[in-house]
Amino acid sequence: MRRIAVVAGASRGIGAAVARRCAADGYEVIACARSNGALQRLAAETPRITPVVADVSNPDDVDRVAATARSAGTLHAWINCAAVVDKATFTDLDPERWRRQMAVNLDGVYLCCRAAFTTMRDTGGVIVNIASLSGVAGVEKFAGLSAYNVAKAGVIALSEAIALEGRQYGIRCVCVSPGAVDTEMLRQAAPHLRAAMSADEFASIVAFLLSEVAAPLSGTNIPIFSNAEAPAAQA
Repeated sequence: MRRIAVVAGASRGIGAAVARRCAADGYEVIACARSNGALQRLAAETPRITPVVADVSNPDDVDRVAATARSAGTLHAWINCAAVVDKATFTDLDPERWRRQMAVNLDGVYLCCRAAFTTMRDTGGVIVNIASLSGVAGVEKFAGLSAYNVAKAGVIALSEAIALEGRQYGIRCVCVSPGAVDTEMLRQAAPHLRAAMSADEFASIVAFLLSEVAAPLSGTNIPIFSNAEAPAAQA
């Protein structure tokens, strides 16, 4: 049976790099995102990738992605990279802007984790959630990112809860909170920061977490700081 990895948010940045790395490591990759054009380009450039247009904030779309994974083989990994950022000072952060960011950055992760968990209950597997240093307590925050910060803190807490309940099913859940990764989202959210790593370098960390060597790791959040900068300088 073929090993399947789902990568949510695979159309760009970290998600695209993770999808390429999973394919290179022998997974059949179900790559999902809202951008059909970007997904088609990714699939055309990389063997073993199947594009599925989906919005992670839509439960029906997420269920369709999970069904695609089940029909393709045994779901071994689900990596949640989808995220949006909409900078706004707190006074300008109206309920609609708040809900829009929560829908993707937190609700979308919940929906994807739930789909992965229910699919993996009989076989085990690994869920990797991408959060951010923006959601880690005690790390310097930046103005205009209140909703993003809160959502990422929620992803960290959700990952702990999933790991606890997944233990009896052989399901691991790990959260990774990177600092400044060289992506368009970094340039949008914190253009003053110097990128500490490339998306491909970050994908190598995810690949390790999916491997048998990382089997003891579950329920933990891994913050990633740059060697070149003090922790307070990260985002």
